[in-house]
Amino acid sequence: MLRRVAVIALHEVSVFELGVFSELFGYDRTAEGLPAYDFAVCTVGGAPVRTHAGFSVFPEHDLAAADEADLVAVVPYDTSAPPPAEVIDVLRRAEARGAWVAGVCTGAFALGAAGLLDGRRCTTHWRHTDRLAATFPAAEVDPGVLYVADGRVLTSAGTAAAVDCGLHLIRLEQGSAVATQIARRMVVPPHRDGGQAQYIETPVRAVECETLQPLLTEVLATLDSPHTVDTMAARALMAPRTFARKFRAETGTTPHDWLTGQRVLLARRLLEETGLGVDAIAGRTGFGTAANLRHHFGQRLGTTPQAYRATFRDRYVASA
Repeated sequence: MLRRVAVIALHEVSVFELGVFSELFGYDRTAEGLPAYDFAVCTVGGAPVRTHAGFSVFPEHDLAAADEADLVAVVPYDTSAPPPAEVIDVLRRAEARGAWVAGVCTGAFALGAAGLLDGRRCTTHWRHTDRLAATFPAAEVDPGVLYVADGRVLTSAGTAAAVDCGLHLIRLEQGSAVATQIARRMVVPPHRDGGQAQYIETPVRAVECETLQPLLTEVLATLDSPHTVDTMAARALMAPRTFARKFRAETGTTPHDWLTGQRVLLARRLLEETGLGVDAIAGRTGFGTAANLRHHFGQRLGTTPQAYRATFRDRYVASA
C-alpha cells in the first residue's frame, strides 16, 4: 500500500514538479475521505538545495526518509553532473526492496545512473529523450508518451506530465475513484488523452542535405500534390531504388516516412492556425481524405485532429 512518499531534491531542483508531488502526496485530504501520506522532501545530508528559480529549499529530511518510503521519486534537477553516490545507492535499495521508484522529467537520468532503466521502457521530457537514450543505451526510451510504468519503475515527460504520472500511480495503488477525486481537487483532468508527441516543436522545414535539398524544398511547397517515391525519384532523375538509398543516406529516413511526417506537421499547423475543416486540411496536406489524415495523425501523435485542435488552436488567430 502506498503510504510513505519521499521526494529527492537535487541541485537546481525544478520548482513545478516538486510542487506537483507535494500537492499530490503532501496535502492532508483526510477530511475529504482521501488517504493520508507520510510525505518527505529529502536531500543529501538534509542540506538546503538551490532551485532553478533562484531560491533555495530547506528540507527537514535526509535520505534516510527514502529508505523507508513506498515511493521514492526524483524530480528534475541539473543533469550536467551525475547524481551523488548516496542517491544512486538509495534508489537501488528502493528498487531492490520492491518500492516504487519514479524519475520525473530529467529525474529519469538519476534512475538511469542507478541502472534502473536498463532493459526497461522509459521516457523523459521530449527535449531530452535523445540524450537519455544516448547516455543509457540499454534503456528503451519512448519519446512520445506522457509517462511509463515498467514494473515498479515510473518515468514521466516534463512539467505537467508530473501530474499525469502521479495520478496514474494513485490510480494503480488506490483506485480510480481516489485518483479522480484528487484530480478534481487539483482542477486537472484525471487522465489526458494522447502523449507528449503532440507537444514536440517540429516546424515544417526541409532537411538540409547534400544533393536532394532542391527536391525537398519543392515537395514541401507542394504537399497537396500526389507525391510518391516514384514521382520524387523521377524529379531527381534517379531510379526509385537508387533514389530511396540516396534519400536514406542524406536524411536518415525513407522517402515515405519523411513525406508522411511533413504532411502531418503541416496538418498540425493548419489545425492550430486556421478554421479549416478536417476534409479541407486533408486535401491541403496531400492525405486526400479525412480518414487517411486521421489514420496517420493518430499513428504519429496518438490523438485525433479534432482533439489536437481543441488543445492547440490559436483562438485569437481563428477568430480574427
